[in-house]
Amino acid sequence: MKYTKWFREISMNDVASVGGKNASLGEMYSNLASQGVSVPNGFALVCEGYEYFLAHNDLVKTISSLLDSIDSKKKNMHFIGHEIRNRILAAEIPQDLAEELIAMYRELSGDKPKYVAVRSSATVEDSPTHSFAGQFETFLMVYGDSDLLHYIKQCFASLFMDRAISYRMDIGYDPFSIGMSVGVQKMVRSDEGSAGVIFTLDTESGFSDVIFLTSSHGLGELVVQGRVNPDEFYVSKPTLRTGHKPIIRRMLGSKKEKMIYTHGRGELVRSVETTESERKSFSLTDEEVLKLARFALIIEDHYSNRAGHKVYMDIEWARDGIDGGLYIVQARPETVETLRNAHIYEIYHLENRGKILAVGKSVGRKIAIGPAHIIPAVEHMHELKAGEVLVTDETNPGWEPIMKIASAIVTNRGGRTCHAAIIARELGIPAVVGTGNATALITNGQSVTVSCAEGDTGYVYADALPFSIQKIEIDHVVPTRTHLMLTLARPDLAFEASRLPSNGVGLARIEFIINNSIQIHPKALLEYAKLDSAIRREIDVLTAGYISPQDFFKKRLTEGIGMIAAAFWPRPVIVRTTDFKSNEYANLIGGKQFEPKEENPMLGNRGAYRYYSSEFKDCFILECEVLKAVRQEMGFTNVELLIPMVRTVKEGEQVLKLLADCGLKRGENNLKIHLMCELPINALLSYEFLDDFDGFSIGSNDLTQMTLGLDRDSGMTVDDGDARNEAVKMLMRLAIHACRHQRKYSGICGQAPSDFPELTRWLVEQRIESISFSPDALLEMIPVVVEAEKKFALESE
Repeated sequence: MKYTKWFREISMNDVASVGGKNASLGEMYSNLASQGVSVPNGFALVCEGYEYFLAHNDLVKTISSLLDSIDSKKKNMHFIGHEIRNRILAAEIPQDLAEELIAMYRELSGDKPKYVAVRSSATVEDSPTHSFAGQFETFLMVYGDSDLLHYIKQCFASLFMDRAISYRMDIGYDPFSIGMSVGVQKMVRSDEGSAGVIFTLDTESGFSDVIFLTSSHGLGELVVQGRVNPDEFYVSKPTLRTGHKPIIRRMLGSKKEKMIYTHGRGELVRSVETTESERKSFSLTDEEVLKLARFALIIEDHYSNRAGHKVYMDIEWARDGIDGGLYIVQARPETVETLRNAHIYEIYHLENRGKILAVGKSVGRKIAIGPAHIIPAVEHMHELKAGEVLVTDETNPGWEPIMKIASAIVTNRGGRTCHAAIIARELGIPAVVGTGNATALITNGQSVTVSCAEGDTGYVYADALPFSIQKIEIDHVVPTRTHLMLTLARPDLAFEASRLPSNGVGLARIEFIINNSIQIHPKALLEYAKLDSAIRREIDVLTAGYISPQDFFKKRLTEGIGMIAAAFWPRPVIVRTTDFKSNEYANLIGGKQFEPKEENPMLGNRGAYRYYSSEFKDCFILECEVLKAVRQEMGFTNVELLIPMVRTVKEGEQVLKLLADCGLKRGENNLKIHLMCELPINALLSYEFLDDFDGFSIGSNDLTQMTLGLDRDSGMTVDDGDARNEAVKMLMRLAIHACRHQRKYSGICGQAPSDFPELTRWLVEQRIESISFSPDALLEMIPVVVEAEKKFALESE
C-alpha cells in the first residue's frame, strides 16, 4: 500500500511518517504481545497521505495566508481557526487514497464492518518535552466506509483547532513542519466496560516506584477530559515484580456520569448518568488492577531499554465489557517528570490556615494566591487576567491559551489525570480539581489562597494567607553515622517525604490512618449487626465498594501502611501498633458504645494491655491480619513493628505470643519487633525487656510525662517539663547504653529531637543508633548531627 501501514509494520523508528501515537501503538503491537500486553490491531494513514490531501486540494497557501492574518493578541484566532477547519472538511480525499483507506478498513473488519477508533497522530505529539495533551482529536465508535473518511478529515482539521494553533504559536512550532498521521484501530467496547489512564510514577511527587491508575465506567474520554472523578489505585513496582499483590491505595471516585455509544454522525457518543450501584462500586477488580499494572511495567521496561535510560509512561487503557479483555490503546512518554529538577527539594508551608471555601484533589505540591475569577465557559476565557485564580466547572484543551497566565486553577469536576491536571503540572502551577461546587462557594474577585501542599487534599482558603518556600539541594546533604529517620502519620505525604535524605521511617503512626481514612471504631465493624440503624447507615456510606465492613477496615489500613512502606522501600519502616486512648477511640464512629469512661485516659486503657484484653483482643487480631498482609501479600518485609506502652516484662511476652499466633513471629521472614521505651520501667529494666525484643525506640513525650508525673493532655506544665530534664535523660541514657551493650537497635521517635537541637547533640554523644525527626525538621537538624558527630568523635580519641 502507498499511504497506509499496518501496526505490525510500524515501530518507534517511524515517528516521522506516522506520528508519536501510531509509532507507539505499532511498537507495542509488534514487540509486547509475546509478553501478554494486549493492543487492538489497526493501521495508520502515513503523513504523506495528509500532505497528498493538502496538495490535491491546494490548501497549503490558503491555510498559510489565513494563519498569517492572526493578530498578535489572538483576538481573531477563533474566526481564523473555524475558517481553516471548514476549508479542510469541504475538501475531498483523493479517490486513490480513499480506496486504499477503505480497503484497509475492510481487511481489518473481516466479514462485516467493525467499530473503530480514529485517532490523530501528529509527529510532535507525545514527545518527551511537550505533551500536546488533548490538542488533536480522537473519534470513537466510527462505523462504515463513509464515516471513516469523514472522521479522517476531522482529524486533519484538528491540527487547526484554536487550542492547537495557540499552543504551537506559544512554543514556536511551524504548523507545516508538523506531520499528521491518522490511526484506525479496532474499537474496545469500554462503553460497556471501563477505561482510564495509567502513569508509571506518582504524578504529584514524581515518586517513581509506583504505578498510578485511574478508572471509570464507560469510554475513557471523560477521564481524560476531566469530566468525572474516577476511581484511583496505586500499585508498588518493586514487590509487584516479585510476584506480590501490592495495591497500596484504592480511592472510590464519584463517577457521576459515563460516556456510551450512540448512533449518528456528529454524535457518535454521549454522556449519561451512572447508576447508584456503579457509583458505589469500583470499576475494576483487584486482579484487573494488578494485570494492568503488570502491563504498565512491561511497557515502561520496553521503552526504557529502547531509549537506554529510564522512561516513565502515560498510558491509556480500556476494558471491553463484551469480551472482558483488558487492552492498551495508547502509550506516550510522561512529560512533567522530565522537566522536574530532582536535585531540588521544595517545601511549601502554609503559615496559618484560614476559612476553607472549597476542597478537592490536589495537583502539584505548591501554594498560590490571587483574586478568584469565575469563568463559566470557554467562550469567556479571555477575560482572565494574569495572576488570577481560574475557577470554573471543568477545563479542557480549549482552555490552554489562558491557563498559563493563571496563578492556580480550581475546578468543580476532574481527577488527577485529566487534561487540566496534566497542563497544570507542565506549567508548574497548583490546581484543586473535583471540588464539586467551587464555582458556587467562591465569590468572583475574592482574594483566595490555593494550597496543594497539605497532601492529597487540596484546599481553597479565603484571603491571601502567608506561606513560605524552602528550597534544598538534596545532593549536597552530608551523610551521617547516626541514622536519621522520619516520623510519619500521613500516607499521602509519604512519596514526597521519601525524597528526603533519610534512612527510613522511625515511627509510622497507625492512628492517623484509622482516624482519617477509616473513621470507624474497629469493634463497630466487627459487631456491625448489633449497632443501631443510624450508625449502620453512616458506616454504609464509608464502606461503599467493599465486601464487608471488616474488609473495608483491613484494606484501608493495609493500604495506609503499605503506602508508607512502598515509599521508603527497601529502607526500614517501623510501624507502631495502635496507641489510641479510650477517649480517642470513643470519638470514632460507633466508639462510644465500646469504650469506658476514664478519668485519665492517658494513663488508662491504652497500648499493649488492650491487645490481649478480652474486650479488645479481636480488634488487635484484625490489626495483626493487616500487618501480616503488608509483609506477606504485599511483600513489604521492610516493615518492622513497635509495641507501645508495655508496662511489664510479662505483658511484653503476652503480646509477642499473640503476634506469633497471628503469623507475626519475631525473627521469621526477618521480622523485627521493637519495644517503645516510654515508661521508666522500660529503661530501668532494659536488659529484661531487651531479652524479648529487637531494640528500643524511645518515646520521649510519654517518657517525660511518666517521669515527671505530668498529664500531656491536661495542659498543666512545670518548669523544665520536657525531655531535656536530667531525670528523663538519665532514663534515656540507661536505655541507649543497654541497647549498645546488647547490640540491639536504639532509636528515639518522640518530638523532642525535632524541637531541641541541644537534645539532638546529647543523643549523638550517647551514640544512639537512630534519631527520628518530623519531615519539616530533618533538613534543619542534619547540620546539628554532623557538627555533633565531629565534636564527640574528637573528644573520644
